[in-house]
Amino acid sequence: KSAEGSLNPMKGGTGSDSLRGKQGARLSLLGKPLIYSAQSGRRNVRYRRLQNYLYNVLERPRAWAFIYHAFVFILVFSCLVLSVFSTIPAHQDTSSYSLLILEFVMIVVFGLEYIIRIWSAGCCCRYRGWQGRLRFARKPFCVIDIIVLIASVAVVSAGSQGNIFATSVLRSLRFLQILRMVRMDRRGGTWKLLGSVVYAHSKELVTAWYIGFLVLIFSSFLVYLVENKFNKEFATYADALWWGTITLTTIGYGDKTPKTWTGRMLSAGFALLGISFFALPAGILGSGFALKVQEQHRQKHFEKRRNPAAYLIQTAWRYYSTDSARPYLDATWRHYESLLPVHRQVALPPSRSETCATNQTV
Repeated sequence: KSAEGSLNPMKGGTGSDSLRGKQGARLSLLGKPLIYSAQSGRRNVRYRRLQNYLYNVLERPRAWAFIYHAFVFILVFSCLVLSVFSTIPAHQDTSSYSLLILEFVMIVVFGLEYIIRIWSAGCCCRYRGWQGRLRFARKPFCVIDIIVLIASVAVVSAGSQGNIFATSVLRSLRFLQILRMVRMDRRGGTWKLLGSVVYAHSKELVTAWYIGFLVLIFSSFLVYLVENKFNKEFATYADALWWGTITLTTIGYGDKTPKTWTGRMLSAGFALLGISFFALPAGILGSGFALKVQEQHRQKHFEKRRNPAAYLIQTAWRYYSTDSARPYLDATWRHYESLLPVHRQVALPPSRSETCATNQTV
């Protein structure tokens, strides 16, 4: 027993030595040994999990994560509403004080969000290290965030007594924050969808815009020739182009109208002809969006059916090829021979490669 007791520590020592040897064999890129422990491993897992979780909340919001983004959007929208009320003399004092407090809250919230966003970007391989963080900070929306944050700090430092209006240019940069929050999809799926629709119907759009542009030029020129001598509102061809643009796009400000009957007849004819071509791009884009959405739904249904179908085919083939009553099916499952039942292994005949090797040795 004493001998066995004396052997146990030796076994433990050899185990620890082998473990240390294994740990010492693991070297970093700089040649330094990497020390692994259970506690540090758990901490690293928690660290990476928290980093990945925060990155998904900020960059890829899903489920309840939209609540935070909605809160930030309401915060920015409230700041803009108070900025509007601060220009009204009756509400200037109250709105300016509330605006100053709200801007301070926005600085704290957006500052923490920016820091957490930069830190959590390390969960991606391309954004690890200080160079990766710098690459992430150069993204367009991150640049907008830092610009708006600096502008808010400048507004708060200026104060609320008469200096808010002097810094109206800086406060207008908060609108960029709304643009950032409108784009809830950080991957740009909305813009990709719009680009794909425009690219798919580019020929139709170019044709409609080209014909509409020709109608605009000719109609404006003819109305200018007719109305030039009788109407001061069409003194130049630029005035006629402005009238043609407003008329053919169905805006109709009414600031310029032809006075001669010839000009009115030309305006009516070109309006009926030109509006139809100016309205075509809207219909083309609408039908393109509808077709693209249907295609995406069809692709989602296909993805849902493809994996179960492939799994069913794979399972059926495995069941068929592992049947012991079919010993000739050894080509596919020879690689998984060790995982098969004993009776199937016995029933399997030697493969061609094994037979050739046996003949060569003989």
